[in-house]
Amino acid sequence: MKVGILRETKNPPDRRVPITPRIGKRIAEKFKNVELIAQNSDIRAFCDEEYEVFNIQVKENINDCDIFIGVKEVKMSTFVPDKTYMFFSHTGKKQSYNRNLLQEMARLRITLIDYEYLTDLSNYRLVAFGRWAGIVGAYNGIMTYGFRTKLFTLKRAFECFDLVEMLSELNHLNLPPVKILITGGGRVAHGAIETLSHIKIKNVSPEEYISKTFNEPVFCRLDPEYYVKHKDNKPFDLKHFFSNPSEYESTFLPYALNSDIYMPCHFWDPASPPFLKADDYLLPGFKIKVIADISCDLIYPIASTIRSSTIADPIYGYNPFSQREDDPYDEHNVTVMAIDNLPGELPRDASEEFSETLYQKVFPFLFGEDNNGIIERATILKDGVLTPHFSYLQDYLDGK
Repeated sequence: MKVGILRETKNPPDRRVPITPRIGKRIAEKFKNVELIAQNSDIRAFCDEEYEVFNIQVKENINDCDIFIGVKEVKMSTFVPDKTYMFFSHTGKKQSYNRNLLQEMARLRITLIDYEYLTDLSNYRLVAFGRWAGIVGAYNGIMTYGFRTKLFTLKRAFECFDLVEMLSELNHLNLPPVKILITGGGRVAHGAIETLSHIKIKNVSPEEYISKTFNEPVFCRLDPEYYVKHKDNKPFDLKHFFSNPSEYESTFLPYALNSDIYMPCHFWDPASPPFLKADDYLLPGFKIKVIADISCDLIYPIASTIRSSTIADPIYGYNPFSQREDDPYDEHNVTVMAIDNLPGELPRDASEEFSETLYQKVFPFLFGEDNNGIIERATILKDGVLTPHFSYLQDYLDGK
């Protein structure tokens, strides 16, 4: 079995890799039936020579591989018919911008395995970059606050060699007594807390957050039971909320009105109530200066997230009066950081963890027997045909 490590082709460029040189060496040692080949790349965080040190062949043409493994969407013109691909396709939710991608793969009889749907028997996702989105997103939120207030300047995360260097930028930081709000309880939120904990920001309860003042910086993390309630005032039930989000209304505003910095790290369902509506920004008590939108769902859940930003240009301003993009540092505006590929700022660290998880939890089933159906559940197309798990995509695939 020949496995090709793809060169990333999506713009803006992404420097992450699905298999690092270190994990490539371990694959060769453990899976004797697998031969790894890396495609030449001058952008990935691990240079070609790092692969060659571990006797992983690097070349331009890898079309003779059986399986191609990348990170982000693959350039359609590079697809090889009748092969297997594994990457984040962003098609499982009928994303309109990738319909052509899925159609082309179906036309070429390709088998598509999507990382997003690699789950265990309890339906828990096995691989994700969420923790790194939180780690970098919280750093960028603090960095943006420094830019906004002119109190301090931090090096950009992507300019740091690794996580150690990025966190060292925070070592001598003295924040004023700001209140920082986080929504969410998964990998992303806990990644953000890792960064805030490095600067020893005190974690306070939701009750303390809205009832007390502090003479030091604090943060509070909200689970859904604090930011929504059932419209009929029924006792909160998390599973019911996930299954019936339209039956709930927001209770978020009291927390927003007590915040200086907001870091959304939640999963948001389009049927859920919004967090911040445009009118909320005009309330007399609204004082949020920075929103580091790590979740980056556009417009409806958080009105100021009118677009995603990029690593190259991470910050923009939101004018609450015109509801349009404006000067990010005007005192009347909200400063927004909404990078939609945050893990790409620490590509070496993020790739190492992602690659290690694939090696431990996925590759034994990809390169051997899929006894637990892990690969099967994540296979969107099999030889160009939608699998039963993804039959709901048929109208999307047909262009309807």
